[in-house]
Amino acid sequence: MFRFEKKNFTFTVSLFLIEVIIAVFIDDVIIRPHIGDTIFVILLYCAVKSFFEIKTIPLVIVVLMVCYILEILQYFDIIGIMGLKECTLAPIILGKSFSWLDIIAYTFGAIVVIWFEKENNYNKDIKKQ
Repeated sequence: MFRFEKKNFTFTVSLFLIEVIIAVFIDDVIIRPHIGDTIFVILLYCAVKSFFEIKTIPLVIVVLMVCYILEILQYFDIIGIMGLKECTLAPIILGKSFSWLDIIAYTFGAIVVIWFEKENNYNKDIKKQ
């Protein structure tokens, strides 16, 4: 069901700004690759929840699958296949290389979402699942 939820939209915008700051200003071995990936899962979840009423667990699974697919595409060098190696923005958006640690970071982000929703009772459906 389509609807607008201000709380999730605010989270989405805030997380997007954090992701931009991480992508542009931070070049380390922990925050950018791992914390950024964890936040990305939460960002996608909040973005969808901003406009659609979907149960928590099914949405988390879909978001996690999207992230896993993006990571697998990195393994197959999707940027090279698409001819975007020279594009500055493509590696920032799609990532540069496959990493099992990224898969773990995405999974951790999904766990954070489920925990947050359950603890804050924002979605009563999570208590039923």
